[in-house]
Amino acid sequence: MELIISNSSNKPIYEQIVDQIKGMVLSGELAEGEQLPSIRSLANSLRVSAITTKRAYADLEAAGFIETVQGKGSFVAGGNTELIREEQLRQVEGLMGQAIASGRAMGLSDDELVEMFTLELE
Repeated sequence: MELIISNSSNKPIYEQIVDQIKGMVLSGELAEGEQLPSIRSLANSLRVSAITTKRAYADLEAAGFIETVQGKGSFVAGGNTELIREEQLRQVEGLMGQAIASGRAMGLSDDELVEMFTLELE
């Protein structure tokens, strides 16, 4: 598992970690039951605080993407196909919202936007 942290990003480091691990789970790069690096190991490899990686893992666990087993580590959560689908739907809705905002910014009417979406669906 390779994560890339950007110090120039306006996102906090823990959010960058969360977003990248979520992306790997959603894309299938990280499979159900796969073990994640320990908090300390990930912190060392990224050269960040263990507190930062602990926060990222806590957020991922709260969102249902990972499970932590005391003394064994953290693993990609099982049975989260509905969660993955919901997250993917949110991403699609976000992209559609961006497309609508861009169209409206250039003066397209709702009818023109619907026509464009309909043509793209064909």
